[in-house]
Amino acid sequence: MPLILLIVALAALRGFEVWRFADMSWWVIVALVAFAFIWFEFIEKMLGLDKKKDHELQDKRRNERVKKSLDKRR
Repeated sequence: MPLILLIVALAALRGFEVWRFADMSWWVIVALVAFAFIWFEFIEKMLGLDKKKDHELQDKRRNERVKKSLDKRR
C-alpha cells in the first residue's frame, strides 16, 4: 500500500509541477507502476504473502468459533 501511495503522490506532484518534481521524468513514475504491478501480481504470490493474511483471518475466526462453542458448554 505505501508503494501505491508513493506513486499517487509522485504523479500528483509531477502533474502539478511542484518544486523539483516538475523536472522529474514521467518514466520514473511509469517504472514504479511497473514494479508495483510485478510485485503484486507475481512476487507477492511466489512469497505467499497474499495467502498469509487470509490464513490469519481464518485462524482468528476459527478460534472465535471454538471459544464460543466452549463457552456454550459451560
